[in-house]
Amino acid sequence: MIAFALHQKYLGTGGEGFLPMLANGNANADAAFPTLVAKLLPAGVKGLVVCGILAALMSSLASLFNSSAMLFTIDFYKRFKPNTSEKKLVGIGQMATVVIVISGILWIPIMRSVGDVLYTYLQDVQSVLAPGIAAAFLLGICWKRTSAQGGMWGLIAGMIIGLTRLGAKVYYSNAGDVSSSTFKYLFYDMNWLFFCGWMFLFCIIVVIAVSVFTTAPSEEKIQGLVFGTSTPEQKAATHASWNKWDIIHTLIILGITAAFYWYFW
Repeated sequence: MIAFALHQKYLGTGGEGFLPMLANGNANADAAFPTLVAKLLPAGVKGLVVCGILAALMSSLASLFNSSAMLFTIDFYKRFKPNTSEKKLVGIGQMATVVIVISGILWIPIMRSVGDVLYTYLQDVQSVLAPGIAAAFLLGICWKRTSAQGGMWGLIAGMIIGLTRLGAKVYYSNAGDVSSSTFKYLFYDMNWLFFCGWMFLFCIIVVIAVSVFTTAPSEEKIQGLVFGTSTPEQKAATHASWNKWDIIHTLIILGITAAFYWYFW
């Protein structure tokens, strides 16, 4: 917001603007933070900010690489080869990390095809990843009839639709003038918020349909995991985990959130 205000002020005084401009004539919103750091902060503070950014970047990348390598090594490789030695598993994890780094570098052109603004890209990608996961998770904890097969096919349906959406984004963004079609409208032209909502509804239907035609989980297997299956001891432990102050703080936060929505609506 500070960068936007400064940019408008510079334009109002006849200047070129505070933020750098894109080729299409719009201000580069992704450059807001680095521009603020470069133009407003003194040299010493500027160095501290850069060190903080590098530390946060290294921490995020380290956790990402570690989690991805662990996921592949333990959940996939070791599952099919359970007798693999620990030393070899470490080597497999290191190779998986290298593959992930190379894949991330190769994904950069796809990011540029999806959108010029980083925030828009992140929201668009999350909108095709979250619906399948949310549908399987919500039905899994809210509906006792949800089966493992239903959740799995809900996730698979979400993955297929999400990859189709991303593929359409990359293709139509680089194809130039393409004739309109139902497929283009659904997977490219439709706003990501509407697409996310319809995708979530479709994944819910898939989970319900598959669960109805497959074996329901036993009561013992879902006890304490689904609403309505908790034992009296589990309910007592849940009630003992909060008190009146938690309720008061929750109401305060909800009130502030509602006030913001009302004011900025």
